[in-house]
Amino acid sequence: MNGRMLVFLVAVSGVALPLSPLVSAQTLPPIVTQKIQAAQKQIKMIAMEEYRAVVDHPGEALIVDVREPQEYAAGHVPGAVNIPRGVLEFQIWNHVGSPAAPQMARPIYLQCQSGNRASLAAQSLAELGFTQTTAVVMSLEEWRKSGQPFVK
Repeated sequence: MNGRMLVFLVAVSGVALPLSPLVSAQTLPPIVTQKIQAAQKQIKMIAMEEYRAVVDHPGEALIVDVREPQEYAAGHVPGAVNIPRGVLEFQIWNHVGSPAAPQMARPIYLQCQSGNRASLAAQSLAELGFTQTTAVVMSLEEWRKSGQPFVK
């Protein structure tokens, strides 16, 4: 089945199909890639080695998995809370103190499957005024395969 037919069927059915990182990376329009690259120029990013240190000793840090609930349920990094990127701006407040006095300087690490959604999420939170947002840019599949902590 070609890509256009798949997009048409998904659009007509109203069903969102999870795509593998390889497929989604191949089908991203250039404008989306540009948006991700622009976000990454404005945010702090870390890779797997630094993230492992955060996961092992989070301290006051909030680790947020911005993937969809079914992705999170299939397996996630221990200690990560699931707040899908699509509702992040609405639900982050439940994790950063009272709405009247949120902890805007609390370290927040955002993680997804590859780093793309995490990068856009970090930029969004920075735009809301959070000062310590970091995107984890790595392959979650490589994390799992290399024996890093992973919970199902």
